[in-house]
Amino acid sequence: MMEKRFVSIWFRYLLTDWQTLRRPELKNVPFVFTGKDGARLIVKAANPIALQEGVTAGMPAADAKAIVAGLQLLDERPALTGKLLAAIGEWCIRFTPVVMVDMPDGLLMDVTGCAHLWGGEPPYLKEIVTRLRAAGYDTRIGIASTPGAAWAVARYGKNGPVVPPGKQLEALLPLPTAALRIEPQVQLRLHKMGFWQIGSFIHMDRRMLFRRYGIGLLDRIEQALGFKEEVLTPIQVIPPYQERLPCLEPIRNAAGIEIAIGQLLESLCKRLHSEGKGVRAAKVSCHRVDGQVQSIEIGTTSASGNVGHLLGLFRLKISSIAPGLGIELFVLDSKVENAAQEQHALWGGGTGAGHAPINELLDRIAGKIGPGVIHRYLPDAHHWPERSIRKAQSITELPAMAWRTDIQRPVQLLADPENITVSAPIPDYPPMNFIHKGVLHEISKAEGPERIEQEWWLENGEHRDYYVVEDREGRRYWLFRSGHYGEKARFNWYLHGYFA
Repeated sequence: MMEKRFVSIWFRYLLTDWQTLRRPELKNVPFVFTGKDGARLIVKAANPIALQEGVTAGMPAADAKAIVAGLQLLDERPALTGKLLAAIGEWCIRFTPVVMVDMPDGLLMDVTGCAHLWGGEPPYLKEIVTRLRAAGYDTRIGIASTPGAAWAVARYGKNGPVVPPGKQLEALLPLPTAALRIEPQVQLRLHKMGFWQIGSFIHMDRRMLFRRYGIGLLDRIEQALGFKEEVLTPIQVIPPYQERLPCLEPIRNAAGIEIAIGQLLESLCKRLHSEGKGVRAAKVSCHRVDGQVQSIEIGTTSASGNVGHLLGLFRLKISSIAPGLGIELFVLDSKVENAAQEQHALWGGGTGAGHAPINELLDRIAGKIGPGVIHRYLPDAHHWPERSIRKAQSITELPAMAWRTDIQRPVQLLADPENITVSAPIPDYPPMNFIHKGVLHEISKAEGPERIEQEWWLENGEHRDYYVVEDREGRRYWLFRSGHYGEKARFNWYLHGYFA
């Protein structure tokens, strides 16, 4: 029977390496991720430069700022570590089919029978490390006959990453107590007794170790030596949401294309129904007999498993497909999400109450006028009008604050105020007329001003005095003057919106 072999990969600076890849300008800058610990803001992770300056994880952020001048503080992203490790773990499946996320900073892999494909264990490990480092992640690696020994060598080993079969004990003896993956409290109690290396206590009577340090220490020793099995829970890779339909005879007309897409959607939605998911985006690729590929894409406002609705969106674009001499293969690729509760009602034969009808209407409109045109806005906590609203991430996103209804706001707010020329009878009075894009507007009614101060914590600048005005044709505008009237002061007038 082939002996088991395990690899441990340690990402020493996982979060900061990821951040540096996204923002290369931070490569030579000390920075940390910070998060709340009760009422305190503490360092969660630090990049190598900050660590060299004396910053450590768990340190109060204020202390870290005092130690390192110019230290940049970034907000912690709690779920990011798991997502990164899972993504890298999926990538590592090319080296072995059994890869487990080893929180908080590593991967464990069962590589039994794999290394010889790369010419042996040393070149196998070199290939993994080289490719990960080329991708921007600083890694250490170890291989042994038990996960515990591989973990220990990857983090604390000094004699190379390979522990020969059956040599776990010899590899563990010179390593510190932390290499056994034991609780910090147990480590502290071992240190108080003078046990700083594994070799100083591993041969002691097991009953005595159990009485003094608990079953956890014994379990870790037995697992590292291979006397107790440690089961890995591998990453389960989800098969891609793709459907393929080869054709016996090439399809050359719109009716045939629609039937083919309908069959693909039926198969896809059957699977999505069983998984509680729905389509957010889909692409049909039509492979022609002459080798060319024609594609059409759709998007949905929310996850949808309604075949009729999805087919209706594709139907709007079928006319853009040129079948040429015929299409011999259809491929449907889709991006899916968990479906909302009302979607389950739709699959179950219900009416799809809630947002489903609205979403489907929006999808049909977007299918005609183009993607990225329809937006939903939510209130935001800012005084400045153009910052007081933001685009919602989805149609189901709830506002963090209520819309203000005690002040007038135009139905159309311009993203950038447009410069106008204004005549006023006396300073600080509403304007008599204004010229916008060469057109004179004589004002018959005006309300205001409403003063909105500059958000000084974001930028410097003048306040704004807003007026709601109506011209002689009955059209209503939202104008503002930036700053005060004065002999030396400079001010400008702007048009910022239209009322109904």
